[in-house]
Amino acid sequence: MNQIENKIKEVIKEAIKTSFDYEIDLKEILIELPKDKNHGDYASNIALQLSRKLKDNPRNIAQTIIANLDNDKAGVTKAEIAGPGFINFTLEKESLGIVVEKVLELKDNYGRSDFGQKEKYNLEFVSANPTGDLHPGHARGAAMGDSTARIMEFAGYDVTKEYYINDGGNQVTLMGLSLQARYFQHFNQDKELPLDGYQGNDLIEIAVKMAKESGDKYLKMPMEESLEDFITYGLKEELTKIKETLKTFGVIFDVWTSEKSLYKRQMVEEAIRRLKELNVTYEKDGALWLKTTDYKDDKDRVLIKSDGSYTYLTPDVAYHLDKFDRGYDKLVDFLGADHHGYISRLKAAICALGRNEDDLSVDIIQMARMIKDGQEYKISKRTGRAISLADLLEEAGVDAIRYLFVCKAADTHMDLDLDLAIKQSNDNPVYYAQYAHARMCSILRNVDDFSLPKEYNLLTHEKEMSLLKQINVFTQVVNDAAKTRQPHRLCNYIQKLASVFHSFYSECRVITDDFNLQNQRLALVKATQITLKNALTLIGVTAVERM
Repeated sequence: MNQIENKIKEVIKEAIKTSFDYEIDLKEILIELPKDKNHGDYASNIALQLSRKLKDNPRNIAQTIIANLDNDKAGVTKAEIAGPGFINFTLEKESLGIVVEKVLELKDNYGRSDFGQKEKYNLEFVSANPTGDLHPGHARGAAMGDSTARIMEFAGYDVTKEYYINDGGNQVTLMGLSLQARYFQHFNQDKELPLDGYQGNDLIEIAVKMAKESGDKYLKMPMEESLEDFITYGLKEELTKIKETLKTFGVIFDVWTSEKSLYKRQMVEEAIRRLKELNVTYEKDGALWLKTTDYKDDKDRVLIKSDGSYTYLTPDVAYHLDKFDRGYDKLVDFLGADHHGYISRLKAAICALGRNEDDLSVDIIQMARMIKDGQEYKISKRTGRAISLADLLEEAGVDAIRYLFVCKAADTHMDLDLDLAIKQSNDNPVYYAQYAHARMCSILRNVDDFSLPKEYNLLTHEKEMSLLKQINVFTQVVNDAAKTRQPHRLCNYIQKLASVFHSFYSECRVITDDFNLQNQRLALVKATQITLKNALTLIGVTAVERM
């Protein structure tokens, strides 16, 4: 928590204790910037929060709190009631300068906190079938998941990023059969792709590589015997490609878990055993059912079909049980919109295992349309096939794609304009933010005798005050984005900080004949540059120094 907000919260807490003999936790006291600067420097809705508990009108509560505030302790010059019971605070102009000192002290760690109290979170995202290239939907999930993980870690959570490899289903078998067909075709053998097989050129390239390494030995083997080799080789190549693309995108996973490994470790059988032990299953029509209706699902779900095979849900239950057994307090799955109907049954299964419903969160990632030349962009001109994440990065670069994918809430549909992404103008939010950072670096680079001030009493101009307040709320923005898993809040903050800086720069001469004022303004520029860099880093975007 930053020092200025903390002081205001402390005096509010003390005033509440004095006024009502009521103890309140500092975390319950919300301090924010008023939308209208005429309403003071900070505002709190604490009186509205307490009205039900104290059984009184919020304005009466606010008036009593104000009467008992130790304003001097918080550097407050005026506290007044607004609207239905908000309390607006106006600070001594000099008191905000302390934030510069704090930023310059903490540098890359400014904004970092222990808000999350090291609660152990497992974030599982992307998890695309290893049967082809990553597409834009996977790219948005990757940007969202990775940015969320960065933000949560910065806010004090213990975060693990995990990729679940769906290598145990029919899609993987189809991939192996398709690769097998491409291998035979490489040797001019008459072999058709299986029905619903994979048509992509990537399998042709993998088949050529496999043929170079293995020769024609598989032509002499029964196809049923060689299929597993094709599945294994294809998986290895596709996963290698996925990892390389994600690394280029700035996404590196801590854990890769294979669905097949769950079967090898008998985790699926163990999950079934536990569920039976908990008496949350029953047999009907030769199948094993899970009592998911006991846990808010609309109907019970089959775990083992009458033919003895598992349903899609069963290994997922085992996988989530495995994650809990590894010691995570909370699980978060980032899933595509086509999984929306799957959430209730998965949560029900978790509850059946004895966990709380909120121990598992499912964040839905809506699809994004790619727009180029005013038209939806589905086919890559370079490859002639469906556009991939690699194509997007080639078109617009990592920074633009990452920023634009996280600048809107994950559960909203979006159009990503590739022409805008590469446009060097203020219309492009990525360019706007990076240009602001580069301008700050340029100012600092062109000054030889900059020395840190001992005080910041001259930073009293309206534009300086606005900039100081924006810097000051950064930690709270990070904490809010971490708690809600909404990285677009960082993008909103970045745009606001850049805008306020540009406004400051246009009205306040940084290089001036007044040496003390120049030094304090340079320190303010440096603090802004550090804050903006930290914010950009949290969403995986480069804070460029020259443009």
